[in-house]
Amino acid sequence: MWIWFGLAVLALIGELATGTFYLLLVATGLAAGGLAAAIDVGIEGQLAMCGVVVVAGLLILRATGILKKREVNPFRNADVNLDIGQTVTVADWKGSRSARVWYRGASWDAVLASDCEPVAGEQVITEVRGSQLVVRPRESVSTHPIRG
Repeated sequence: MWIWFGLAVLALIGELATGTFYLLLVATGLAAGGLAAAIDVGIEGQLAMCGVVVVAGLLILRATGILKKREVNPFRNADVNLDIGQTVTVADWKGSRSARVWYRGASWDAVLASDCEPVAGEQVITEVRGSQLVVRPRESVSTHPIRG
C-alpha cells in the first residue's frame, strides 16, 4: 500500500518540475491503486484501478480541452516577441510594397501587410519574419471620433 502512495508522491514531484497534467493523472491513478490496496483488493484489482483512473482522467481532461495545445504564432504574438506593436517610420514605399526602415539601431526590411495601402509615415509592426518586419499604417488619433 505504501509503495503506491510513495510512487504517487514521486509523480507529484515530477509534476511540479514539468508543469504538465499527465503526471498529475499518473499520481491520481497511483493513489487510487493505494486506496485499493488499503481495502485489501488483489494486485490485479489495484493495477486495474490505477489504469482506469488514469485513463478516465485523461479522457475527462481531453474532453474539457485542458490538454489542448495552445496555438501561439510567435511571429505575431506580442507576449513572445516584444517588437510587435512598436512603431517605425517609412519614408517611401518601393513598388513591391517593401521599404528599408531604421529600427533598434539597424536597417531592417519592412513589408506592408497585405490588406493595407502603402502610406508613408509611422507604421506599426504586426509581425516579425526573421529580419523582415511586417507593418501596417498607424491609425491617427484624429480618425477616431471622441466618445463621451
